[in-house]
Amino acid sequence: MSIWSIIVNTFTDQGFLSAIASTIFIILLGYFCRKKQIFNDMVAKTLSNLVLTVALPALAFSAFMKDMNEKHLSQGINVLIWGILMYIVLIFLIKPFYAKYKGDQKTTLEVLSVFSSTTFFGIPIVSAILGPVGVIYANIFNIGYRIFLYSYAYIKMSGLKMELKNLKTMFLNPIVIATFFGLMIWLTQDILPQVSVFSVEKNSEVDVAFLRIDQTLPWLFAPILFLSKLASPLAWLSIGATLAEIDFTKAAKNQTTWYYASIKTVVVPLLNLIIFFITTVTGLLVFDMNAVTTMMVMMVTPAATVAVAYAISFDREAVLASNASLLSTIVAVFMIPIWLVILKIVGDLGIF
Repeated sequence: MSIWSIIVNTFTDQGFLSAIASTIFIILLGYFCRKKQIFNDMVAKTLSNLVLTVALPALAFSAFMKDMNEKHLSQGINVLIWGILMYIVLIFLIKPFYAKYKGDQKTTLEVLSVFSSTTFFGIPIVSAILGPVGVIYANIFNIGYRIFLYSYAYIKMSGLKMELKNLKTMFLNPIVIATFFGLMIWLTQDILPQVSVFSVEKNSEVDVAFLRIDQTLPWLFAPILFLSKLASPLAWLSIGATLAEIDFTKAAKNQTTWYYASIKTVVVPLLNLIIFFITTVTGLLVFDMNAVTTMMVMMVTPAATVAVAYAISFDREAVLASNASLLSTIVAVFMIPIWLVILKIVGDLGIF
């Protein structure tokens, strides 16, 4: 199949186009509702809190309520390994791009380039594009992200040693708890006590782990599943409402913020894609297209909110960090669909 045919197939794939259109249109709806005062100035924060404390934990847990197969397990392990190694590699690879900057400016730009808004911005998009498999990979990938965000990023931005409160934030928030609980059920379902249930899908009795509540307690799983489906639309409405608050002209006047946005949404994901290709060809870490797409989406997302909060709290170029976050959010809204098209073409070419 020619490259032109692949491009045509990509832009006529209804499922693919629907996912991208849903993301863009609902973000624009949030923007419109805030501009027209349908949403007040507290809606974006309220929606984001609801997504982070209810919808995303439900999404993280429900994604693991599925049969495990060797391919998903193998890919999950590779994603976990790269999710940890990637931050070590990226911390060093990003330094040359900010060599001309000094002091706090250099530190802030480096940290904001390494750490993305993977949870709030990335996972809802991955869920829309890839479904439960993508959500599983995304949450496994985020294990390394949280380790380095609350350790390296905190120490780098604060100049202090690691504090107990960051360990609590790392391990005791609802998303992490739901992820680890779901992950443990998924990994151990074959050795947990089994119960017989009637499977509508297989039209017969099957044995499943008693903690697979999607099978054993479907009435309890149903509200969790409904809540999980709120994650993407609520997150996108919140992003749109947040963008409506941005004074774009102030952020756009600074050339450094444009440079940062290009590094964050173009260079960082490109570096990852090159490394994915090298590790897959050499057999060091073999990734399938779902894993590559998941991790690429996570890396194109704008600066992590926590990293920006560090910059503000510890007075590390707070204005620059805020403007960089705002501009990278706008750029990411346009770049994520572009990268998804590129990844779809790459996948159809059979590179991964």
